[in-house]
Amino acid sequence: MNKTFYLNKLKEKILLLNKNFPKKNLVFSDGNKNAKIMIIGEAPGRTENKLKIPFVGRAGKVLDRLLYSISLDRQKVYITNVVNYRPDKNRKPNLSEINLFKKYLFNHIEIIKPKFILLLGSTAAQAVLGYQGPLNLIIGKFFEKKIINTTLKIMIIYHPAYLLRQPRKIKIVNKNLNTLKKYIN
Repeated sequence: MNKTFYLNKLKEKILLLNKNFPKKNLVFSDGNKNAKIMIIGEAPGRTENKLKIPFVGRAGKVLDRLLYSISLDRQKVYITNVVNYRPDKNRKPNLSEINLFKKYLFNHIEIIKPKFILLLGSTAAQAVLGYQGPLNLIIGKFFEKKIINTTLKIMIIYHPAYLLRQPRKIKIVNKNLNTLKKYIN
């Protein structure tokens, strides 16, 4: 499969949704399209919208440090978001936006064909797993989910933006990521 070709086709489809997000840039992905680990966040922030790359702002720096702690970096993972445009006023994407992008997200997963998905926060857990309960009940747990034709292993951790506000939770995420590291090794 020519991943570059299919990713470009997907990007073209998502660009058509720009009418719903006037004056916003498409923030599609970053990292290695052949990675075994796909990381899915919520939606772009101000810096991401400006640079058109996911997780390059303050939360992105936290994500980079978390990945580094388990010997990973952006060249070894693939990063995207549930919603590929920044919502107005930097708000959390609403259910209609999540549902609008969900089929594209699943198509994205099908193209990348990761072995493992790391979900960052509640929006990603809601979009991929359909989970709407308290996040602390599923943090660090492994799930299996059939997406398109593949059953994938999935783990949820706190979103890096949340960790900026709740730095004491970083210990929990480090423990979760070390579990992930053992699993992928």
